[in-house]
Amino acid sequence: MAQRHLDPTDIPTDFPPETPTKTPATTGPPHPASTGAHPHGTAHPHGAAHAPGDTNRDTGAAPHAGTEAGTDALVGYLRAQATEFLRALRRHRESGPGTGTGTAAGANGALGEPGRAAQPGDDVDAARALRRAARRISGTLHTFQPLLDAGWAEEMRPELAWLSGTLALEHAYASRLERLLQALHRLSGSTAFPAPRPVGRAATATATTTSVPPAAPPTHPASANRGNLTVGAAKAGALLDRQLTLARTRAHSTALQALGSSRFHAVADKVALLASEVPLSSAGRRSATPAPGAAPVDLRPLATAARERLTDAVAALPLVTAGSPYNAEALVHGLSPDPAPHPQDTPWHQVRLLLRLHRYALEALAGADPRTDGTAGPPDDSVDVRLLAAGEALDRHRDASEAAAAAAQAARTPRIAPATAYALGVLHADQRHEVEAARYAFQHSWRKEPIRLP
Repeated sequence: MAQRHLDPTDIPTDFPPETPTKTPATTGPPHPASTGAHPHGTAHPHGAAHAPGDTNRDTGAAPHAGTEAGTDALVGYLRAQATEFLRALRRHRESGPGTGTGTAAGANGALGEPGRAAQPGDDVDAARALRRAARRISGTLHTFQPLLDAGWAEEMRPELAWLSGTLALEHAYASRLERLLQALHRLSGSTAFPAPRPVGRAATATATTTSVPPAAPPTHPASANRGNLTVGAAKAGALLDRQLTLARTRAHSTALQALGSSRFHAVADKVALLASEVPLSSAGRRSATPAPGAAPVDLRPLATAARERLTDAVAALPLVTAGSPYNAEALVHGLSPDPAPHPQDTPWHQVRLLLRLHRYALEALAGADPRTDGTAGPPDDSVDVRLLAAGEALDRHRDASEAAAAAAQAARTPRIAPATAYALGVLHADQRHEVEAARYAFQHSWRKEPIRLP
């Protein structure tokens, strides 16, 4: 993700939303606590504003060109992600309850400027931006921990992981339900796909901004070979809809409670402090202000260690098996009553996490380098297409694996009809085929030579 560093005098006061691929690296933005209010309108326990700091930037050559990337690059990257976190937090507050009536919420949770209606998708986009920034901060703290204050980093990482995981559950359940329903229609030969449901408060905002009753879903002609959903598939879809919708509703309530808790207040305060000052270890402080004649600390060995951990984990994967069209070993536990995740999936999920850490380390190395357009951020030729393709394949692998587990869990529901259980079994097998296809796509992209975008 590209970052551009701004002078503190150019920091906007209203935090306008930006595209996910452009993460401004500003420092010292006003934390929501400075208004004395919680993002959802309740009083915040800490009402003091945090003083902004000066922006550190690495003006040397790009790390991929063989030069050293010092602590300034790490400080700038962490400040950029902390600023993005606070900006997303403000967007999430402004898209909260009561903002779908044509006015945006003010700093204290009251109605703000008239005419600025919160869009139905703002809440979802803000939550996604919060997760993205929290993941990047947590991953960077893990990779470059020797240069950071050990106690502070160990305290921050689990809190950021808790926040990111809590906010991700609702979206995960909604995506899983949509994936399974579409697979049921595809396997039944039906062309009538269900319309995606709004996630979170988007449904409430949509209902309050319009008085026109929702139109009936468009009907599509059935396939010439198959009719609509069979009885078993229809009942399987209804069962999955009930279970995953209930889980999504509970995840939504959990996320709302988390965002209103004192634990989240503490995390937001620490991130606000991170936007102005990055706690460094003794080695990091020596690198930030090196003694005369002393060599600055290079970030590349720590980033290389993250890459080596990823390489070792990939080497332990059965890539030869993943490249074959039929993985017979995957059927060994196919009828196991154990509801635990598939035993073959765990190392692939671990590779996905290590790949993210590797990508975040590359972003931190390149985050303060000058681009060709004069802004700061990863150079245009530093994006590894192989990493992007491998990450997409592992994301599909995770989604298909969790969808297969959801279908298997639904099939264990007591007293369901045999036709329903059969449809769920076919759906489970289909998602396991998707898992194998994602593994093949990963090994196909990983074994290619790294290339750079032009």
